[in-house]
Amino acid sequence: MPGADLPVRAVLPATVEAARSHGTAVLVAPPGSGKTSLLPLALADALDGTVIVAEPRRMATRAAATRLAALVGEPLGQRIGYAMRGERSGGKDLRVEVVTTGLLVRRLQQNPELPGVAAVVIDECHERHLDADLLLAFCVDIRANLREDLAVVATSATADTVTLSRALASGSPAPVITASAALFDVAIEWAPPPVPVPLLPGGRVDPRLLDHVAAVVRRALTENEGDVLVFVPGEAEITGVTRRLAGENVLPLFGRQSRAEQERALAPGATRRIVVTTSVAESSLTVPGVRVVVDSGLAREPRTDQSRGLGALVTCRVSKSSADQRAGRAGREAPGRVYRCWSATDHAHLDDHAAPEIATADLAAFALDLAAWGAPGGEGLALLEAPPVVAMTAATELLRRLDAIDDGGRITARGRRMAAVGAHPRLARALLDGTPWVGAERAREIVALLSDDAGRDFGDDLPARWRALRRGQDRAATARWREETKRLARGADSGNEPQVAGGPRSPGGAAGGGSRPAGGVPDDLAAGIVVGLAYPDRIARSRGVDSTTYQMSGGTGAALDPQSPLRTTPWLAIAVADRAPGRADARIRSAAPIDEATAREVAGELVSVTDQIRWDDGRVVTRRVESLGAIVLNDVPLSKPDPVLVQAAVRDGLRRSGLAVLRWSDAAVSLRERLAFCHAHLGAPWPAVDDAALLATLDDWLGPELASVRRSRDLTNLDVASALRRLLPWPAATRFGELAPERLAVPSGSQVRLVYDGAEPPVLAVKLQEVFGWTKTPVVADGRVPVVLHLLSPARRPVAITSDLASFWVQGYPQVRADLRARYPRHPWPEDPLSAVPTKRVKPRQ
Repeated sequence: MPGADLPVRAVLPATVEAARSHGTAVLVAPPGSGKTSLLPLALADALDGTVIVAEPRRMATRAAATRLAALVGEPLGQRIGYAMRGERSGGKDLRVEVVTTGLLVRRLQQNPELPGVAAVVIDECHERHLDADLLLAFCVDIRANLREDLAVVATSATADTVTLSRALASGSPAPVITASAALFDVAIEWAPPPVPVPLLPGGRVDPRLLDHVAAVVRRALTENEGDVLVFVPGEAEITGVTRRLAGENVLPLFGRQSRAEQERALAPGATRRIVVTTSVAESSLTVPGVRVVVDSGLAREPRTDQSRGLGALVTCRVSKSSADQRAGRAGREAPGRVYRCWSATDHAHLDDHAAPEIATADLAAFALDLAAWGAPGGEGLALLEAPPVVAMTAATELLRRLDAIDDGGRITARGRRMAAVGAHPRLARALLDGTPWVGAERAREIVALLSDDAGRDFGDDLPARWRALRRGQDRAATARWREETKRLARGADSGNEPQVAGGPRSPGGAAGGGSRPAGGVPDDLAAGIVVGLAYPDRIARSRGVDSTTYQMSGGTGAALDPQSPLRTTPWLAIAVADRAPGRADARIRSAAPIDEATAREVAGELVSVTDQIRWDDGRVVTRRVESLGAIVLNDVPLSKPDPVLVQAAVRDGLRRSGLAVLRWSDAAVSLRERLAFCHAHLGAPWPAVDDAALLATLDDWLGPELASVRRSRDLTNLDVASALRRLLPWPAATRFGELAPERLAVPSGSQVRLVYDGAEPPVLAVKLQEVFGWTKTPVVADGRVPVVLHLLSPARRPVAITSDLASFWVQGYPQVRADLRARYPRHPWPEDPLSAVPTKRVKPRQ
């Protein structure tokens, strides 16, 4: 019997029985145990109807179907088939059909009852791809509302299945069946680089790490038998390692290859092979003959900057679970060995699991699927994890702007047309709205190019990539692109037909349509139009002559490669850009030319004319600004600004810049200090007049003066002292001159100014001769605060500071008299100052 020696064979009866009796089951089995190969066949034998197997990746879909067909000894397409976007094998008589999760989600949206389908197997649920999470929730919903007889089995390579079992619950958690570990042991060799090799800025992989990986591969070849499977993060690293292993039988394996190239890497060879791959080979895929794994320890995962609307593939350390999955590839057919290019200590610090895609992804397509299903935001669905609030909010706001959902989150007729396209909502919008601009065929070709990123080896010039694909320079990429173009045509056409209800909860929808007349435009501009419709927030203008940096309408800067053929283009529509952590500007990966007039039309919703009346560095700036998002198109002075807006700008400026921008006269400063003194020593009703308090009550005391402000120079004419008098509390203000007098009479008859400093006692600076005979220190604030006297020499320099005059005359004056009477002989220095006549004059000349 095929696969009789695989561990999952022993638990198939229990799994099938759980699917029959309970309707749901979770099968836990490690990589290589046969769950993808044997479970679908067992279910097909036991159930009446088709078994659909959902795989997370296209390569795994094709490989699984090929393996299943080989197990039953039939050609692919007879009873075992597969389907993915743009590719299908098999007709109506299939017993087992392997499909991509995304394709099955589309099918459910079109017909949720799945007629003729007995069971759905959702493979590799532990990877937590967004489409798989969505598919599982939809299947549970179908069982609850439409098809109680539909069996749903989720498979996982990890034992962490509590959440999965509960999500599949139909009254009680789904049964969990666990298969034994893989047949063969895998020895671990820790092989870190001789010196640490961190990631370079922008998440780039240091070439020294690739040197080390290649060296470890050569070591593995000498120490082991069998083929070697090498894990690196991406295609660039595959190329780098392949080049370093020149002379060896190296076979690259990655998702964008042609089918023939992938099958060559997956087929057993007569000579020893080195297969260099990415995370696509972690699970659901068997590379025959492999006995050794060399793991770089890196992966490339999508991340979305929700605040800027930019996505990027980020290079990161693998998780422990991913490292275990990779290692398991060496033990599928015999005892194996894994060489990990990091240390055991580093391994201990790895995350246990990679973050689920729902936590890091752009959720616009996810949100549209939920709305099309009739469950806006996922309400009522058994999602394994709630979507993050920030990402979901950004997604729903985008869908509302695209008129894909209404204010209640329900899908619109236009949203159904977009969903039928089967592309990201931005691209669906570009296809629908771009067709009247550039024609249906060109719109589809450009959107197909954007959705598949085909021909990206031609650099950042998107029209150049388009032309290369048309010429067929890369046959595999061209074939993929042409097939996607055809699929988009079918999707767009189906969106114009009456729609089947999107899910068990939702009503049917009607199609809408655009009305802009078509016009002939050059290919380069056609590409810019379609890109601009998809990403109006990425329309960008050069920051200056000879500059390769741009300002995007969404607010982020962007930079071209200095050698880019687009570097002299004043305006760009940017299709792909990513921003590395710590960098101000994003890197432009793909863009097309556009001109200002077309940009205004394409992104008309972002064009605005506003009167900007704002505070800028101590002055009021009044401008009329026309903008396309963050791009300023025109900026001219306002001749007659709105006085109310000017005053609001002044208030804002005062609050941001502080009160120092006002002209504080001596009278205003003195009044403020006296008020502060009363507040500190007498309390209510005397108000606080510190900066925070005055700014908080700005309208109460300065409001009437602000009504006269029309421009910056008017600020210098404000009478701040008069404004502050509005803060004097009534009726306590009638005693203000008594409680905090501005001047005090001294024995000589002079009225001397008191100097206040907030809560400190006021200072009276007076010539010593003017206070002869004064024994009682003056007090203020209803006798609570003694004045501090600064007694001055004839040169008006302090010779004594006291708040106790009686003590000064006894203890301090004799020394002052001894020191100064010879220096200032024309001034009186009596032995008895208490009986002397106070004077501010000098003695007459003899």
